[in-house]
Amino acid sequence: MLSALKNAFKVKDIRNKIMFTLGVLIVFRLGAYITVPGINAKALQSVASSGLVSILNTFSGGGLTNYSLFAMGVSPYITAQIIVQLLQMDIVPRFVEWSKQGDVGRRKLNQVTRILTVFLAFVQSIGITAGFNTLSSLNLVQNPGPATYLSIGLILTGGSMLTTWMGDMITDRGIGQGVSMIIFAGIIARIPTGVQQLYKEYIVGDTSSQLWPSILFLAALFVVILIIVTFVTWFQQAERRIPIQYTRRETGAGDNSYLPLKVNVAGVIPVIFASSFISTPQAILLFFAGKHSGDGWYQVLSNVFNMQTLSGATLYTVLIVVFTFFYAFVQVNPEKLSENLQKQGSYIPGVWPGNGTQTYVSKVLMRLSVVGALFLGIVALIPLIAQNVWSLDESIGLGGTSLLIVVGVAIETIRQIRGLMMKQEYVGFIQSPRPNDL
Repeated sequence: MLSALKNAFKVKDIRNKIMFTLGVLIVFRLGAYITVPGINAKALQSVASSGLVSILNTFSGGGLTNYSLFAMGVSPYITAQIIVQLLQMDIVPRFVEWSKQGDVGRRKLNQVTRILTVFLAFVQSIGITAGFNTLSSLNLVQNPGPATYLSIGLILTGGSMLTTWMGDMITDRGIGQGVSMIIFAGIIARIPTGVQQLYKEYIVGDTSSQLWPSILFLAALFVVILIIVTFVTWFQQAERRIPIQYTRRETGAGDNSYLPLKVNVAGVIPVIFASSFISTPQAILLFFAGKHSGDGWYQVLSNVFNMQTLSGATLYTVLIVVFTFFYAFVQVNPEKLSENLQKQGSYIPGVWPGNGTQTYVSKVLMRLSVVGALFLGIVALIPLIAQNVWSLDESIGLGGTSLLIVVGVAIETIRQIRGLMMKQEYVGFIQSPRPNDL
């Protein structure tokens, strides 16, 4: 990975993309420290590790703890993406039609997604602000009132849309998928704070005469993290190779051509979707915390959408599994794949072209998604279980989610850099002067 980055900086175009991405991420990190006017900046420090704050901090790089301009992060945009993609599954006919219109339809769907993002960001921001302010010990809003809540909602909505726009700029002009890079930067920026919390809790906070148990526990935790990172990296790159043959000799087609399908086809998108999806009801419930916190329905819903409870962790795992199957078929459309193979004059040995290929690829995707869903669910669930068993800090419970996102985004970014470098090599080879031209 380091060698790929070193070689990438030698190519001007790739270096400019990397520097542009870093510049946008620096602006994002600076915005995470600009507090919204009328807010007590230190009010959420005492609940920084609670469920909803931890989730939104994952998507905003600690922006919610500071109640900054980017406190909502890209969470509303991700939730809007989920809703729009679900509505394309023969629920809204117009959305289904747009999904088949190529770039024109994609632009229309993106416009709908952004409109829905504005609505969700506004509702979430007011709900979270009003909900946290009802907690008497916090005193989040200095001068609570309709005008104050409206201005805070508009500011946070604007910050969320600006964050989404920065993600789009990274996708168009930088390196990596923009929204994923924003989340990646936020998680990386919080690592020093997490290490500091562990140090204070187990080393400085240990008043016993023997510190060796705490030191050994932290060492064991570090070893376990290394093992999990290694396993996640290996699994994310594992792939199933389906052999491909050509009815006619194609230029550049080798004798051993194959169609590569990742074992975890959906990547880390299901984890991001599930985290964002479960945080939206929590934000809405906060709006009713002041008057209905003692009601039965409120307590039931609070437990269901809280990942620190058994029901919440179960729902979170189920969402990961569902989104894994859903997004696998979004990433690899068996119908379009079958059509493309026919146009290229290729086929899968022993499988009929057309509907036969579509059915075969669908079955392969289903089997791969079972393995991928189990993998994502286990890695995301283990830290939540460990948090309850050993009474760890609540933010540790999201360690599996953060780990999956960091490793997945890093692998995809390095793969994109290598692809750009390979493209530059081909361009340089094609444009190199021939001997007769010298």
